Amino acid sequence: MANKTIAIGADHAGFEYKEKIAEWLNANGFTILDKGTYSSDSVDYPDFVHPVANSIESGEAQQGVIICGSGNGVAMTANKHKGIRAAIAWNEELSELARLHNDANVIAIPARFIDLDLAVNIVKAFLHTDFEGGRHERRVRKIASC
Repeated sequence: MANKTIAIGADHAGFEYKEKIAEWLNANGFTILDKGTYSSDSVDYPDFVHPVANSIESGEAQQGVIICGSGNGVAMTANKHKGIRAAIAWNEELSELARLHNDANVIAIPARFIDLDLAVNIVKAFLHTDFEGGRHERRVRKIASC
């Protein structure tokens, strides 16, 4: 599991969570591409999500973690990128299912709706779950619009 490169990005609402998640990733042997933000000053989430998605598209990172207040804006932004399957998760089971059934490669965290420890556990579940394949493979292939 370690030795994976994980791109991470957040807006001001997710800054504290990004720092804590990055700390856990680093302590567990992951390589981190921190795409910002680097403070709790108000910013626009697309400025940090597009670089996360670009890192995955280019192969520089294998998976991504994106964080904002609701998780919605960051997920919508990431999902504009070809090959990105970003899922919002507010509990560990949703995180696991996003990997198992949807082969999500980005997890979106709603910082204003969950506590910090749960956010770290959601990321753990995401990174420690593999895509199940099988009947889900066909469905995942149909996600792309072009």
